[in-house]
Amino acid sequence: MPAPPTLRALVERYDPETFEPARREARVRLAVDGEDAFDAILSDGHARLDAAAGEPDATLTADGETWAAIAGDLRGGMAAFQAGRLSVRRDLHLGVGFLAATSGASEQGRLRFRTLATRRLAISAMEAGQGPAVLALHGLGATKGSLLPTLAALADHFRVVAIDLPGFGDSDKPIGASYDPRFFARTVVDVLDALELERAHLIGNSLGGRIALEVGLQSPERVDRLALLAPSLAWRRNRPWAPLLRLVRPELGLLQPAPRPVVEAIVRRLIPGAADGWAAAGVDEFLRAYLTPAGRAAFYAAARHIYLEEPLGDGGFWPRLRTLNPPALFVWGRRDRIVPLAFARHVTDALPGARHVELDCGHVPQVERPRQTHDAVSQFLGGD
Repeated sequence: MPAPPTLRALVERYDPETFEPARREARVRLAVDGEDAFDAILSDGHARLDAAAGEPDATLTADGETWAAIAGDLRGGMAAFQAGRLSVRRDLHLGVGFLAATSGASEQGRLRFRTLATRRLAISAMEAGQGPAVLALHGLGATKGSLLPTLAALADHFRVVAIDLPGFGDSDKPIGASYDPRFFARTVVDVLDALELERAHLIGNSLGGRIALEVGLQSPERVDRLALLAPSLAWRRNRPWAPLLRLVRPELGLLQPAPRPVVEAIVRRLIPGAADGWAAAGVDEFLRAYLTPAGRAAFYAAARHIYLEEPLGDGGFWPRLRTLNPPALFVWGRRDRIVPLAFARHVTDALPGARHVELDCGHVPQVERPRQTHDAVSQFLGGD
C-alpha cells in the first residue's frame, strides 16, 4: 500500500538543520489510525519513507485529518498533540524533533533542536521564537519535552530555549556529579554563556524552579525575572528519613534494581492517566533516562538533595531566599501534593514583593493549565 501523500510531504521536507538525531540512524514510525504505518528513516542528514519494520525509536500516531494539519502547519500538530489527537511515544525528543524538521518552516524563530557545547557538558536544547531570551528548566524526572506548551505559548513574543538538565533527557549524565542546586545553577550559567546571553528570564517547574532560584541567588546579574511553576522548596517540617538517606549513596543507582516491565508498571500506577497524552509521553521520557545507569544515578542524587536540603540556619534555604534580588512570580497548584499551596505563606514571609498566582491544578501547571499559566507568565515577563 502506498504511503499517504501527507506522510510523503512530511518526509520530503525534512530539514537536518532544524533537527538531526544524535544516533547514526533513527526510525520514526508514522501511524495513521485505521490504516498502515510507515517508517521515516533519518540518517546522514536525509530522510526516506519505508514500510514499517522492526522496533521503531519513536512512534507518532494520528488520524488522517490530523496528519494533514501537521503537514500544513507544525503548530496545528502541536495543538493536536496537546489535545490528545496526536500521540508521540517512546522518544518525545525524536518525535517532536521530526515534526519540527518536516514542518517546512524556514523563518527565524522556528522550532529547532540542537546540542550546546558548554564549558563542562553537552546540553540538549530546543528553542523557538524571537525577542527577549527565556531559559526554561524542567522538573525532576522530566525533560525539556514537558516545556513544549511553554515554547508554543511564549514564542510569539520571546526567544524561548528549553534544555534537558544534566542527568536527564539527551544531555550528558556525568557519573559522580553532585546534582544539587549549585551544580545545576553552574550549568545554567554555562548554557547562557554558550548561547552568548548576558542575561535571560528563567522559567522553572518543580526542580527547575529550585534551580532558577539558585541562579538568582548565585548569579543575579545573569537573571532578569524568575517565573517559578510549583518550585521545589526546602521542607520545613521534620524529615524522619534524613539520617538514613545521608548514608545512602546515589551511585547505587548504577545498579538496575528491577527489570523495565516492573519499573514501568510501578511508574504508571503512581501517575494518574499515565496511559494517554502528555502523561504517557512524560512517562516514556522518564523511563528513557531512568533505565540507564547514569540517568538513574542522576535521578537519585537530585531527589536526595531535594529531601536533604537544610531549611534554616546558616546557609539554609529560607534565610538565603530573603536575599533574592530578581523579581519573582510563583505559580501554585491548589491540588499540588508535592509542593502544597501552604508553601506560598512561607515565600511571602521571605519575599514580600514576590507575586503569586493560584491555579486549580497539580504539580505541572504549564501542562495542566497552560492558558492561565502562560498568560500570567507572559504578562510578568513583559514587565506588567
